[in-house]
Formats: sequence, structure tokens, C-alpha cells
Amino acid sequence: MHLARRMTDIGTESAFEAAARARELEATGRSVIHLEIGEPDFDTPANVRQAAKAAIDAGRTHYPPYAGIPDLRAAIAADTAVRRGFTPDPDDVFVTVGGKGVMTYAILALVDPGDEVIVPDPGFPIYESLTRFVGGTPVPIPIRQEHDFRLDPDELASLVTPRTKLIVINSPANPTGGVLTIDDLRRIAQIAIERDVVVLSDEIYSRILYDGQEHHSIAALPGMAERTIVLDGFSKTWAMTGWRLGYGIVPPSMRQAFGRLLINTVSGATTFAQWGALEAIRGPQDEVDAMVAEFGARRDLVVDGLNAIPGVACRRPAGAFYAFPDISGTGLDGAALAERLLHEAGVAVLAGTAFGGVGRSHIRISYANSRENLTEALARMRAVIEPLARGASSR
Repeated sequence: MHLARRMTDIGTESAFEAAARARELEATGRSVIHLEIGEPDFDTPANVRQAAKAAIDAGRTHYPPYAGIPDLRAAIAADTAVRRGFTPDPDDVFVTVGGKGVMTYAILALVDPGDEVIVPDPGFPIYESLTRFVGGTPVPIPIRQEHDFRLDPDELASLVTPRTKLIVINSPANPTGGVLTIDDLRRIAQIAIERDVVVLSDEIYSRILYDGQEHHSIAALPGMAERTIVLDGFSKTWAMTGWRLGYGIVPPSMRQAFGRLLINTVSGATTFAQWGALEAIRGPQDEVDAMVAEFGARRDLVVDGLNAIPGVACRRPAGAFYAFPDISGTGLDGAALAERLLHEAGVAVLAGTAFGGVGRSHIRISYANSRENLTEALARMRAVIEPLARGASSR
């Protein structure tokens, strides 16, 4: 069978491949601690599950409106007004099958062959993959540890050309946990307006912040609501990864494009899941707050533990649930160390290069696991890394 040429341009999300390799190792009887998947280890809150069950019992099992049920779209718009500081029309809200639906439709709607999309490096790999798939050219903007894992707006400005159609930003960020400041966002907005470029703002981790950090959305800045696509969803905040629900808030000029793409791909997100999502937004948030507090405690455990290992240096992330330590002191790159940690320590992590070339000397650790497992993982990692660091320092 001869596949279409475009299939040579589409990449993948290596976290799932790494998880599959780890499960294969587990099947041989080995103990593996999973720190590779970015999935909360909490259950979806009980009130959300009950709302979805009630929706099924009430017969809400038929096609939804393609853009999402009206009550949910209105609730998202109201929540946006409170948490992001701008009030979209509910008609600008589109409920999608996962947050990936939003980035897929944004790139399909905006990017022609030969157009450029500025993507964070390191960053979520699907931004680059989808850009290549539609014939666009991904242009990496380095996200460096020495800049607190934030992009440099002056460097961003230097990368914008007449072919630039889209700038992708992600704050809080996967894989680094970096958070853009309001001053960063103002400068990015200035560049987007002056150069007439659209921004895709991935805010899927916007509720997972630490140390009193507040979330700022670039869409709330003057002149940006009409040129920003906001991506968010339910997977991370409410531990609803398997529900496959995301949403986009789009400029009015993109309503028709998003609607047509939804109709042509999925017809609409699962109806009864949307009623569960409505309860997630409108219901009590105690379990979300408790989950974020627990992630904060795990962050400190992991960062302190990593920094106590010779050859490892780790910044304390301001958001999300990832650490992105520099492991150059081991003498290995991230891919080689990840392989050794899996097979010698039984700890599954991701190579930093799964997220771009800047991450060559990094690994990504998801601390969405119990404190007990994280403590054991750190001990196992130290047993492998410490001898490597001694050998590297003696060379």
C-alpha cells in the first residue's frame, strides 16, 4: 500500500511510545516507575462523573451542536471573563475532541504551504508536526534554562518574516514548567500587532501554578482578542484526560472556519461528556485546589531531590507538573540517559529532544505520580547518575 506523501511529514508524541516501551519492560517482570506521561494521577472529581452519568440517564446521548452544547459554551465564556480578563461571545467558543483539536484546526485554517509558524523549542511536539503536515515551515524559538524557560521577545521579533502566519506560545509550558510574565506577553502582543501575525496561546495548564503565580492570557491585552486563538481544556485541571474534551476561543473572523473543520472531522464532542465538563466548570473547585497543592509539594520533592544528585541541575518550575533538568554533568545527552534510566533503574522519563533540539542536554520528568514513587525514582536515578557524573568530572 502506498501512503500519501504527506504522511512522511507528520511526527508523533514520543511520550506514548516511551510509555509503550516501559510497559513492555514491565511485562518481563521488571519494576518501572512511570514519569514519562503528562497525565494527572488523580481521578476525575466525583461530581463531574455523576453529572455525566446523569446526562446518559437523561438521554443526552445524541448528536450535540457541532460547536458544543450552548450551556457549556456560555460557561466557558463566563469563566474566561473571570480568569482571563476578557469576555468572549459564546459563539466564539468551540468545544473540541481534546486540546489537540484546537491546534489542528488553527493550523489547518491559517497555514498554507510555505508559510512559517514560530514554535517553542523545547515545546509540545505536535505544534511542529502539524505545521509540517500542512506544508508549513516550523521556525523554532529557543526556550532556554538561563532565561527561566521563557522566550526572549527580541529573539522572537528577529524570527518573524513576511511568511510568518502564526506564533505559538505555551504558558505554563510543557515540558519546562516555564511561565511567561505579563511584560513578556505585552512584548509578544506588540510584535504580533505590528507584524500582523496571529497567536495560538496554549493555556491548557493555566490553573496549575505555584508560589502565588497568576495566569495572564495574551488575549486579554489590547488589540489581541481579534488575533488570538486560546487553547484550553479539561484534561489537566480536572484530571479528565480520557474524556477527550478541549476548547478553543477564537476571533469572530474564524468562527466559520472552525465550524466547518469540526463538522468535517468529528461532528462534535461527546454529548454526555460535555455535561460533565459543565459541572467541572460550574461546580466546586476544592478537588482542583487540592490537586494543585499536591503537585506543588511533589515539585519541591523532585526539584530538591534532583539538585542533590551530582551532575544534575534543575530549575524550580513555576507551573504545570514537569521538571526539565539539565543533565550535561553526566557526560550523556538526554536520549542516552533516558535509555539508561529505563533499563538500569526502571525509571521511565523522556529525552529533552522529544521536544526540540534545545533540550539535548535535558530530560523531562512528569511528577504526576505519588510522593512515595517519586522518592523511590529519585533514589534509583541517583544510583545510575552519580557514577556517570564522577566519571564525567574526572575526564
